[in-house]
Amino acid sequence: MARRKRNWRPNAYYHVVMRGNNRQNIYATEEDMLHVMRCIGHASIDYHFTIVAFCIMTNHYHILLQSEDNLSNIMRHINRKYSDYYAKRYDYVGQLYQGRYYSKEVKSTYAMLAVSRYIHRNPIATKTPMVKHLAEYPFSTFPNYHSSTPSPYPYLDTSKLPDCLPPPFEKTTAAYVTYCLMETEEILNIYNSRDILEVPT
Repeated sequence: MARRKRNWRPNAYYHVVMRGNNRQNIYATEEDMLHVMRCIGHASIDYHFTIVAFCIMTNHYHILLQSEDNLSNIMRHINRKYSDYYAKRYDYVGQLYQGRYYSKEVKSTYAMLAVSRYIHRNPIATKTPMVKHLAEYPFSTFPNYHSSTPSPYPYLDTSKLPDCLPPPFEKTTAAYVTYCLMETEEILNIYNSRDILEVPT
């Protein structure tokens, strides 16, 4: 059976997830996670895309991005570069990924906030939190928002998500950090709606 053609629109925002086969840990060490980041950087040389959030976990990663070039080509580049590295480093033979990557268009400003907050909170949403404070997790874009320093990645845009914040939040990176760190109940008390929290599936 032929694969279903992906629905992709240039310059739309997409939430992308890539998992290890059988949910195995394929980004288990710091060097593995750093190499995924290198693969993303390498892809940005050949393709035009902007990332507003990413987080690399031990068996999967999330990216929220907008691209001029076809998303499939970008993901093929990143995943092929990483699989070549993994096969060489671990003498690995077989299927590395759990099928094709997941992608879904993020169509509203509330959805942008919900998805990015979900992505950035991954390290503390695990059964055993990976860090005590989100800003301490280096394999995510959250520290870039937290520090408010110029991004070291040319493909990273930290201005888009703060612009999505509704009142009473200010449209600043500091306010976006506060939004990400707030508990669900606190946000619901402000908006009395789950629209701003639900991650589209």
